[in-house]
Amino acid sequence: MIQTLFGSLKEESQPEKKGLFDRMKQAVSRTRESLEERIDSVLSLTRTVDEAALEDLEMSLIASDIGVTTASEIVTALRERAKRRQIRDGAELKDLLKEQLKAILDEHQPTEKAVAAPPEVILMVGVNGTGKTTTSGKLAAYFRAQKKTVLLCAADTFRAAAIEQLEVWSERSGVEIIKSRQGGDPSAVLFDALQAAKARRTDMLIVDTAGRLHTKNNLMAELDKMRRTTERLVPDGPHEVLLVMDATTGQNGLQQARLFTESAGATGIVLTKLDGTAKGGIAVAIARELKLPVRYVGVGEKIDDLLPFDSGVFVDSLLDT
Repeated sequence: MIQTLFGSLKEESQPEKKGLFDRMKQAVSRTRESLEERIDSVLSLTRTVDEAALEDLEMSLIASDIGVTTASEIVTALRERAKRRQIRDGAELKDLLKEQLKAILDEHQPTEKAVAAPPEVILMVGVNGTGKTTTSGKLAAYFRAQKKTVLLCAADTFRAAAIEQLEVWSERSGVEIIKSRQGGDPSAVLFDALQAAKARRTDMLIVDTAGRLHTKNNLMAELDKMRRTTERLVPDGPHEVLLVMDATTGQNGLQQARLFTESAGATGIVLTKLDGTAKGGIAVAIARELKLPVRYVGVGEKIDDLLPFDSGVFVDSLLDT
């Protein structure tokens, strides 16, 4: 059963440009449809690119949840570039818009760092309800499909049924899980998982931490303790701290994420439920305002509905009709 599952998963997850583009385009379809009518009226092939057109474009970007500040900066840059190059039609301005969006998304991309010795440790953090535990399971399946050995750690011992939920995902992905009882010490189960991963020379250890709010000081202290535990056993770890955000919350979740990022030391974002919103522009706002790269996006409920984020594919999916 697992072999069949991952045979299918491998086929669907091949990093082919066309396949990734089609899936991303489907995921952002609601955002694209929302933008299409506005931008097409602004960037008509026969319409002169004047100040009124640029103001309309700015409002269209804000409506997609890119945010007021980011939209204003984009349009200001477009205005200057359009003047320098004497851009007169909407098609060329649209190309410039795509360049601006991609530049923002690429600005804080991390440099690839080699892991000194396995395991590569990824801490999954974020508030409850964003899809953090589900994403942990999907990420395990993603790495498994890449022929890597993976171990899951159920360190969310506070939320009722979190351990059971991760167990279901471990079975679906064919990945072993290290767990303890509900209410147990998260750092203790992490210690056991780190020991197991090191002994087995497991490639990836994915740690599902407790969903926490930035106002919960005791939970943030627990996360700090988990980081120290990791550093003792894996000196260059954790290698990534991925903050899981729900795309449907848009700008409403951004301030919370900003404060959370300062406390948790996030290195990247996983944007879930991208297929369920018409405000996919939040990916651009995240990159600009949190100064963090979007690493993965959730585009559905299936086990392989987690895609590595590609800025070029995202922008083309958003603006190509």
